[in-house]
Amino acid sequence: LLQYARGTVTAFAPFDARADAEALRKAMKGLGTDEETVLNIITTRNNAQRQEIASSFKTLFGRNLVDDLKSELTGKLETLMVSLMRPAHVFDAHALKHAIKGAGTNEKVLTEILASRTPAEVQRIKQVYLQEYEANLEDKITGETSGHFQRLLVVLLQANRDPDVGVDEALVEQDAQVLFRAGELKWGTDEEKFITILGTRSVSHLRRVFDKYMTISGFQIEETIDRETSGDLEKLLLAVVKCIRNVPAYFAETLYYSMKGAGTDDDTLIRVMVSRSEVDLLDIRREFRKNFAKSLYQMIQKDTSGDYRKALLLLCGGDDD
Repeated sequence: LLQYARGTVTAFAPFDARADAEALRKAMKGLGTDEETVLNIITTRNNAQRQEIASSFKTLFGRNLVDDLKSELTGKLETLMVSLMRPAHVFDAHALKHAIKGAGTNEKVLTEILASRTPAEVQRIKQVYLQEYEANLEDKITGETSGHFQRLLVVLLQANRDPDVGVDEALVEQDAQVLFRAGELKWGTDEEKFITILGTRSVSHLRRVFDKYMTISGFQIEETIDRETSGDLEKLLLAVVKCIRNVPAYFAETLYYSMKGAGTDDDTLIRVMVSRSEVDLLDIRREFRKNFAKSLYQMIQKDTSGDYRKALLLLCGGDDD
């Protein structure tokens, strides 16, 4: 994971797991909780350090830190702190598990995670899912989804996207023509062509295909997808295209729409802030400022309140104005 130095949360120094564990215990002991101490420690340590704190906490007090956080905190702050305590792949596996359990599937979560994670990350998520839940993630997802939406998810779950090793211009031309014929020229789109090409070709190849598609058709590929498909499949195809183009821009847009308008989609806000905080949140902030004429920091400030807001702003790591 060395290529990721674009997170807002990095290793805290000087770090003392034992001192942090003691401070957290003191903050949660007795009547009332000192939320500020809790959120200050947890948001400013990286995940590896949080795991060390949890281990010190158990060694010193014989107590489970996550259980204590759950019993001492409530609401959105609790969700955020508990989420930050999960290692990245466990966090994703857990989010997927909850997206496919019980009545109704949360397609938004499946789409966001499987469209944006790298093939290596998807492989890890599948392993962790099997370890944690003793179930096969692909089986669970196919049991709860159907049609072309299901097929594209299965293709993404294979995590077999071609590696980025130079681009073959002849194949670029061919793929662009195939997509053009499947989308713009045919009555009733040939979704399968879109699924195979978008789900398996390398990132740099697809970026060239999108340019070539525009040249051939006069449309951005997103416009064709928008016109020719609908529902969950459309959302997933668009998410894949956006992530191929620019992952931080995709998450900037996801964050923007989680807060825009009446009410906040806190589940999405928490999920993105937690999962990208050590990956590319600095890049996401930059894209946010560029595309939405305000900073992520300002939008969080306006849209949230209390200790939950304080914690999110600490994760955000600064304003861009």
